Amino acid sequence: MTPARPGPPSVVTVVGIGAGGWEGVPDVSRSVLCDAEVLIGGPRQLGLLPPECAGERIVWPSPLRPAVPRLLAAHAGRRIAVVASGDPMFYGIGRALAEEADALRVLPHPSSVSYAAAGLGWPLEDVEVVTLVGRPAARLAAALHDGRRLLVLSADATTPGEVAVLLRDRGFGPSRVRVLEQLGGDRERVTAEASADDWAQAPPSGDPLNIVAVECRRASGALRLGAVPGLPDEAYEHDGQLTKKHVRAATLGALAPAPGELLWDIGGGSGSIAVEWMRTHPSCRAVTVERDPARAERITRNAERLGVPGLRVVTGEAPAALAELPTPQAVFVGGGLTAPGLLDACWEALPLGGRLVANTVTLESEALLADAYRRRGGELVRLAVAHAVPVGGFTGWRQAMPVTQWAVQKTLNPSPGADR
Repeated sequence: MTPARPGPPSVVTVVGIGAGGWEGVPDVSRSVLCDAEVLIGGPRQLGLLPPECAGERIVWPSPLRPAVPRLLAAHAGRRIAVVASGDPMFYGIGRALAEEADALRVLPHPSSVSYAAAGLGWPLEDVEVVTLVGRPAARLAAALHDGRRLLVLSADATTPGEVAVLLRDRGFGPSRVRVLEQLGGDRERVTAEASADDWAQAPPSGDPLNIVAVECRRASGALRLGAVPGLPDEAYEHDGQLTKKHVRAATLGALAPAPGELLWDIGGGSGSIAVEWMRTHPSCRAVTVERDPARAERITRNAERLGVPGLRVVTGEAPAALAELPTPQAVFVGGGLTAPGLLDACWEALPLGGRLVANTVTLESEALLADAYRRRGGELVRLAVAHAVPVGGFTGWRQAMPVTQWAVQKTLNPSPGADR
C-alpha cells in the first residue's frame, strides 16, 4: 500500500491590531479574523474583536513562550488566527510563531514605534529602539550617547519613571523626555514632557500602553562613555584587578566580537572585557567566570551600571566551572592561566573558527603562552603602555607592566611555525 502523502502544512495567520481597535483593521485582516475557528491573543487584543469574529477565543497563558507549540499542536488542522499588537514581527509574538508554526502568514499593523516617530518628526533610521518589556531598565544605559534619540518600549505605566531615574543616575539628567500614550488610537496623547532632572520623582502613573521618547543630553562633567571598547577606567568599580583601558581596547580588537556571539571571560576581575564585548552589539552575549565571590558581585554591579545586565556571572574556579557552559565563539583568559589544564580545556571548547585570547604579566604564565604559541600558532605580542607623569618640574614617562598576549583562531591548519 502506498503511504498517504502528508497534507499541506497548517497555516497560522497573525494579525496586528492597533490602539484604534477594530475601526483601524483593514478588510483583509477583518476577513481572516472573522473566518478563524480559533482566535488566540492577550485579553486586551481579543477584547477589541467584535461578536462576528465567532471563533473559539483562547487567552495566552503565562509563561507565554512554552505555551506556543502546545497550543498550535492542540488546534492543528483548524484555522488559527493570532491577534497581536501593532507589527507582530517587531518585538512581538511573530518571532515565537515563526519558530514553531509549520507556515506563518503575517498581516501587520503600523507599530507604536512608527506612530511615535511620525508624531515626533523623527526619521526612524536615526532612532534607536530599546525595549524594556520583560527586560531590566538597566539595559537602557548602553544606548545613552549625547545627541542620540531613543524610543523606549514600556512594560507598563511605571516604566517612564524608571527611565527618568536611570537617566539622572547615569549622568543624562538634562535629557528631554516625553511619554506618548495610546499611539494610533482615539486617546492618543503626550502626558509628560520635561527633562529627567525636572522629574523630582517618578511621574504619576498613566496609561500602561506607552512609549518613552528620549533626546539624550549628557550632563556637564558626567563621565563620557564611547561606543567602542576602551572605556575610561573610572567607569568601573574595581579592587585593582582591571584590564586597563589601552590593553582592554587591544584585547577586544583581538577577540573581534560579532553580533550574536558568546564570549567566555575567565578570571573576570572587574568584568571589563565581558562588559565591553556585550556593549559592541545588543545581541552579543557573555559569561564571566570568577572564583572570588566579592569580585563576582562587583562584576554584576558593573554590568548593571554600564547597560549590560544580561551578563551571566559564574562564581567558581576554572576549568571545573566551564563544564556546563554553552559553546563559546571566543574565550578570553585574564586570570588563572597556571591552573592545570585550563588552556587546553578552553581550546577544546572552541568550535572551528573560534578565537582564544590570553593576557598575562607574569613570567610563569608567559612561559605557558609561549608553549601554546609553539603548539597552536596564532600571534604572540607584548603590549607596553607608558603614561606621562610629573618629574620634578618636568615631565617623564612611567612604564606600566608590559602585558604578553597570545591570540589564536582555531582552524584545521595551524599557523606557520606551529607544531604539526
